Amino acid sequence: MADDTGIEALIELMARLPGLGPRSARRAVLVLLAKRGQLMAPLAQALAEVALAARDCQVCGNISTADICPICSNPARAIGEICVVEDVADLWAMERGQAFRGRYHVLGGTLSALDAIGPDELGIPRLVARVADEGLSEVILALNATVDGQTTAHYIADALERTGVQVTTLAQGVPIGGELDYLDDGTIGAALRARRRL
Repeated sequence: MADDTGIEALIELMARLPGLGPRSARRAVLVLLAKRGQLMAPLAQALAEVALAARDCQVCGNISTADICPICSNPARAIGEICVVEDVADLWAMERGQAFRGRYHVLGGTLSALDAIGPDELGIPRLVARVADEGLSEVILALNATVDGQTTAHYIADALERTGVQVTTLAQGVPIGGELDYLDDGTIGAALRARRRL
């Protein structure tokens, strides 16, 4: 390709996105260039608008274009329970499943001594305050089954112990359609411990 710093810069920026390497970014830019009117111009406008308008919800930490996100401002959402997630991607995944009709609390990560991420950086004191202020009956910890995720879950459970709120966690184990032969030992062990009567 001839030297064109603008196009190369666009390719380099696209390559930084998750799931896109240099080749995929180059192909995406070629499609955008071929369809400037239908794709590139509207995409550029949408990116500019969202860059100016996007902010964290003041209540839960979700990303929205308003100070309070549509989930927190929806009176039809269950008031008595909060689902705690690590990040906005996890919140969106829970919403896709449409199984949870309550509200959320986005931590923005997990506790990590190596990265100097403590309870204050994750807004855990704010979560404890929400439990008291909103009179919650249940806090569901939907954190990833990693060492940091489970450490964070235990820390939150300990922090909420004095409030009297019920703290639960998502079940872990065999996924629907999963075959035992393809699962790791930890998943099989978690599934066995979480067994229930048929």
